Amino acid sequence: MAKLNYKHFGEGSPLIILHGLYGSSDNWVSIARELMSNFSVYLVDLRNHGASPHLPEHNYQVMVDDLVEFMNDKHLYSAIIMGHSMGGKVAMWFTSLFPERVKKLIVVDISPRSYSLTMGDAQVEQHQKILKGLLSIPLHAIENRKEVEELIKDSIDSERVGKFLIKNLHRNHDKSFQWKINVDVLYQNLPAILIGLEGEEHNLEQFKGPVLFIKGGESHYIQSADEELIRRCFQNVKIVTIPGASHWVHADAPDTFLREIFRFIL
Repeated sequence: MAKLNYKHFGEGSPLIILHGLYGSSDNWVSIARELMSNFSVYLVDLRNHGASPHLPEHNYQVMVDDLVEFMNDKHLYSAIIMGHSMGGKVAMWFTSLFPERVKKLIVVDISPRSYSLTMGDAQVEQHQKILKGLLSIPLHAIENRKEVEELIKDSIDSERVGKFLIKNLHRNHDKSFQWKINVDVLYQNLPAILIGLEGEEHNLEQFKGPVLFIKGGESHYIQSADEELIRRCFQNVKIVTIPGASHWVHADAPDTFLREIFRFIL
C-alpha cells in the first residue's frame, strides 16, 4: 500500500476528493476552499500521481487499499467520497467494497462501465496517444520547460490538455526534469485503468446511500446508455448535466458545479 500525499482544508464532517488520471490534489484546491467552511476536506494524490509514491502496481484494488489505509490513518470511519474520472472509478470501487464507510457518493464525469476501442470510445485512443507522447519526450536532454511545451504540441492536439499535462513537469535541484506522474507505469496499466465495475462481484446495488453523478454537457464519457447502467447500479441516484462543460466539469463551470455539490451534501 502507498502512504498517500494529501492536502487538508477546513473542519467538520469529512469529505474526500479523488482526482482523475494525470491529475493531482492541486487541481481541486479552489473547490476545497469553497467547501471548507462546511466540511473537513481531504484532497489526496492517488498513487503514481502528484507527490504520492511511484509504485509498479496501478489498478483499482490497490488504489482502494491505499484509500482504506489513508482513512484509517486519519481515523475516518466514514466520509463523503467524491471522485473525478479515474478517481470516480476508485470511489465507486471503494463503495462497492465498503458501503458502510461512504456517507454519500459523488462521481464526476465517468461511467461504471469499461471503456474500450470496440465500444467506440475515442478516449481510449486519446489516452494511448497522450502517454506515448509523454514517453517520447527525452527529459534527460531537456534544458527548459518551453522545449517540453513544444514537444507536447507535436503529439497532443488539444492545447488545453497540453497545458494540463505540463503541470506534471517538475524541475529537480540539479536542474533536470521529471514527471510527477509515473508515465511508464500508467502506460503499462492503461487497460486496468479503463476497466469497469460491471461484474457481479461489485454489487453496487447494496449501497443505499445518496449518489450524485455530474456529467459535462460537452463530454462523451457518460452516454445515454451509461445513464441507464448508472440507474441500475445505484438505488438512490441523481444524474445532473452541466451544459457547456467538458470532462473537466469542475474547472469549466465551478460555480454551477459547486451549486450542485452543495445542494447534494448540505
